[in-house]
Amino acid sequence: MKKIDLTLTEAYVNSHITTFHQSRIRLLGELTLQKLLQKNPYLFRAKNLLTAQELVLSLLDAFLSSSEEKLFGDFLEGLAIHVASQTVDGRKSASPGIDLEFEREGTIHLVSIKSGANWGNSSQYTALKGYFQKAVTRLKQSQVTVHVQPVLGICYGKTKTSHLNGYLKVVGQSFWYLLSNDSELYKKIIEPIGYNANLHNQAFDIEKAAVVNRVCHEFIEGFCFSSGKIDWDKLVEHNSKNMAK
Repeated sequence: MKKIDLTLTEAYVNSHITTFHQSRIRLLGELTLQKLLQKNPYLFRAKNLLTAQELVLSLLDAFLSSSEEKLFGDFLEGLAIHVASQTVDGRKSASPGIDLEFEREGTIHLVSIKSGANWGNSSQYTALKGYFQKAVTRLKQSQVTVHVQPVLGICYGKTKTSHLNGYLKVVGQSFWYLLSNDSELYKKIIEPIGYNANLHNQAFDIEKAAVVNRVCHEFIEGFCFSSGKIDWDKLVEHNSKNMAK
């Protein structure tokens, strides 16, 4: 295993974290009231939200939270592949459901990378096991004597390494160590992730405010009584009505 070049890693993070922030702003530009109103109206009624701005902000934050988790998961996956490319000649896998392949100490590792530990349900875990089985079969057909280790690599979390259903589950510090042989790497990458965060978030907040203003205006016109109160019946009909009278 080669030693990781932290200068290259920091340069990668600085470059690609900018892409993450740009994607967040692009998401805002694509948002419409119709997209936001796909969220659960009953949940927001239970919160006793009384103004259009409160409701729009809550809908917007719920939408952005799920979207940003996906965007940042893609960033972390790319970072893990970048680290492995330096240390173990890792490469993006061509196998469905597998993100990274590399050889370490005579064993080929097939890695499915997830952002956090709560990434999937039981059916998704079952699908992952199938992806691993197919990828292992493919490798062993081409290299009869090869030893293959499937790995579920999770970028953050505090769970001990374990063997599950034929694959290795490696989390947090242990995952970054597997890729780099550096027990401190999981901490070393946190600082460059904050590169220009203040400037990026200022631009994001300006765009977010514009979206709130625009969508609030549309919401008041479409889903408020003339008195200004929210018409919850009309909102739920828009979201869920599907039977003709």
